[in-house]
Amino acid sequence: MQLNGSDIIAEVLMEHGVDTVFGYPGGAVLNIYDALYKYRDSIHHVLTAHEQGASHAADGYARATGKTGVVIATSGPGATNLVTGIATAYMDSVPMVAITGNVGTSLIGRDAFQEVYITGITMPITKHNFMVQDISELAPILREAFKIANSGRKGPVLVDIPKDITAAVTEFETVKPEPIADTAVLDADKLKAVAKLINAAKRPVIELGGGVVSSEASDATRAFVEKTGIPTCHTLMAAGVLGYDEPLNYGLVGMHGSLVTNKAIDEADLLVAIGTRFSDRVALNTERFAKKAKVVQIDIDLSEINKNVMVDAYLTGDVKAILTALLPLVKSADRSAWIQTLESYKKEDYIPQDDPDRITPHELVRAICEGTDKETIYVTDVGQHQMWAAQYIHHTGARNFLTSGGLGTMGYGYGAAIGAQFAYPQKRVVHITGDGSFHMNLNEACTAVSNNLPIITVIFDNRVLGMVRQWQTCFYGKRYSQTDPERKTDFVKVIEGFGGKGYRATTLAEFKAAYKQAQQDNCPVWIDCTIDKDDRVLPLIPAGKTVDDIITAPNCAVCRHKCHEK
Repeated sequence: MQLNGSDIIAEVLMEHGVDTVFGYPGGAVLNIYDALYKYRDSIHHVLTAHEQGASHAADGYARATGKTGVVIATSGPGATNLVTGIATAYMDSVPMVAITGNVGTSLIGRDAFQEVYITGITMPITKHNFMVQDISELAPILREAFKIANSGRKGPVLVDIPKDITAAVTEFETVKPEPIADTAVLDADKLKAVAKLINAAKRPVIELGGGVVSSEASDATRAFVEKTGIPTCHTLMAAGVLGYDEPLNYGLVGMHGSLVTNKAIDEADLLVAIGTRFSDRVALNTERFAKKAKVVQIDIDLSEINKNVMVDAYLTGDVKAILTALLPLVKSADRSAWIQTLESYKKEDYIPQDDPDRITPHELVRAICEGTDKETIYVTDVGQHQMWAAQYIHHTGARNFLTSGGLGTMGYGYGAAIGAQFAYPQKRVVHITGDGSFHMNLNEACTAVSNNLPIITVIFDNRVLGMVRQWQTCFYGKRYSQTDPERKTDFVKVIEGFGGKGYRATTLAEFKAAYKQAQQDNCPVWIDCTIDKDDRVLPLIPAGKTVDDIITAPNCAVCRHKCHEK
């Protein structure tokens, strides 16, 4: 059948099971939006306040579902406003297809109105990108974009489409997408060698990363951990792979991980790293990271092997397939002596203290968890509140904690929460943010209100840029340069102005009452919670240091790092 380019875009989206897209119209995509009007019964378009919010929403939708998120923007500033969201998805290996319009092909390269070279701009932050130059290429390129985004190590792909291509007509036939399968052939000898290392280890540790989530390998991971009896920790991106209360889950590792998880890696004789890339927030000092251990790395991306940490053995391919193949080869073992050692480290760990006179961060997170069910999806922005959430949320699902890990994007949370709520309208979505991050994208409140999304936003309001200020306290002699913004924002009035509801809490009892009411309001709700500007995220291992330098005391002057002496 004969279709124009815009109808072809809609048809290919439907081929790939896309029923929700996020975006913002403009001149270069008018034909596409005209087609979306025609296909509105099949494809639901969500209009955001800003293209960056749309990109984060597509990201949140993808993380929550495992599907490929789709975002659409016009040329020029519309396309460049997607860049931060695309980079966020790229760093965290999130499948996304970004469709941008551009000026007509006859105007390309002439500095036409709202023309930018978006494929050049996004080349370093996409798995691949395309510029469609002929209508006959449009459908094949779009199909290839979806295949690339959701195969291998997943990530964003951009397709730039000049306006005249969206109007041109060509023959189109529907094609059923082929299943995306891992094509890596597992080496039987390598599998046996890794199993031999695991079976021989006396002090093994498993470190889980985001690749476990991407592979949908939670069940395979749990079976592997339970059979081997190996103590397990996780990076920020793998929160929820193992449940909070599972006995072999020792929690977060790295810069803000516990003393016990970091000591475990430091003392281990074998580290099995699954779907993780040894980022500088985990392996803070690569020369001294896991130096007593043989290191095994399991990852889908060969380029990550021996990139940050040198390994003794590795397996490349889909995590789920590898763990399934390893399971019959590994043996159950008595790890009680090793586990007893790890339990003893807990006595030295940082334990936050409750305070009946104010809201403390850990009590606030505890109250959030106690007030909702296990299916709740938690979404964070970036900063102190993000780390408190990662440390204290009672995680129970691999796709129930959405956060920007690699890029650390302040302003990510509200857009991502909107995407998650559209993905699962029946689930509770709780957006945890700080006043600093929230100021960056709180304009998406209009999106939440227009669509009557019952997202609850909990604002950890310390009236400062908390994480940067914490570093200034510890490492910059308390020289608070531009981290006390002296803003007068009344968040309750702001959300009421947008059409939602707001509450203010200065005590834990006030928060619990507001949180309970918020769940009955059935609309966007913000709860502004006053916390102390000197509350810190602890433990903390300074950048480039090791667990020997860990800060576990609120008073930096008594930390092992002795930064006060510098």
